[in-house]
Amino acid sequence: MSNRTPLIAGNWKMFKTCPEAVAEAKRLVAAVQGLTDRQAMIAPTFTALAPVHEVLKGSSISLGAQNLYWENEGAFTGEISAPMIVSAGCSHVIIGHSERRQYFGETDETVNKKTGAAIASGLIPVVCVGESEAERDANETFSVLDKQITKGLNTYLPENLATLVIAYEPIWAIGTGKTATPEIAQETHGFIRETIGKNFGGPLAESIRILYGGSVKPDNVDSLMAKPDIDGALVGGASLNAETFGKIIHFKVN
Repeated sequence: MSNRTPLIAGNWKMFKTCPEAVAEAKRLVAAVQGLTDRQAMIAPTFTALAPVHEVLKGSSISLGAQNLYWENEGAFTGEISAPMIVSAGCSHVIIGHSERRQYFGETDETVNKKTGAAIASGLIPVVCVGESEAERDANETFSVLDKQITKGLNTYLPENLATLVIAYEPIWAIGTGKTATPEIAQETHGFIRETIGKNFGGPLAESIRILYGGSVKPDNVDSLMAKPDIDGALVGGASLNAETFGKIIHFKVN
């Protein structure tokens, strides 16, 4: 296992009202007490951020938002800014999730702008990259990832990206029950680390955490986390239940 601190992040997507989110967060805090060799983060909906922050105070679980806009304020109805989510208690923000790219027009260029806004506000950006099933079948996985990483981050210096987390989420494995084998995930994570090194130098490539996202469950997390370039997980559906997500956070280190 590397000296990179593992991060297990839960993306709650568009689930849970404020009372439901608070109740689940309380159960999760109880489930993960005493863990010091890893980090956990949950990203509820915007409306639940502030009340969930109150629950997480004093625990080992960090709070993240699922998206942000790149301007700090302005006439942008329906958007939310980095300072706003910071004021709600967030330390992390998910950027460029495949669902944002697929349904809401997110591009590598908007990912770039949002990453800059997150960094400027002291947030830890969790930048998502990943290929579709058609792209994987056409052997385009590495070219797609290279483009997403390069265009998504090319305006920044290595020192700007010191806190950056990358989440590799093969789109074909999100919510489908399909999971990349640990070997496929490791190969892809290795390529991502190599690409970071090519663009930003070896020190950043060695320190950056790369999470795997795609139908992560208690019964496959150990084998995924055993791989040298997998530094954590971005968990969707399985993070909605505190007992299940707690088991994932408690993955066993080989």
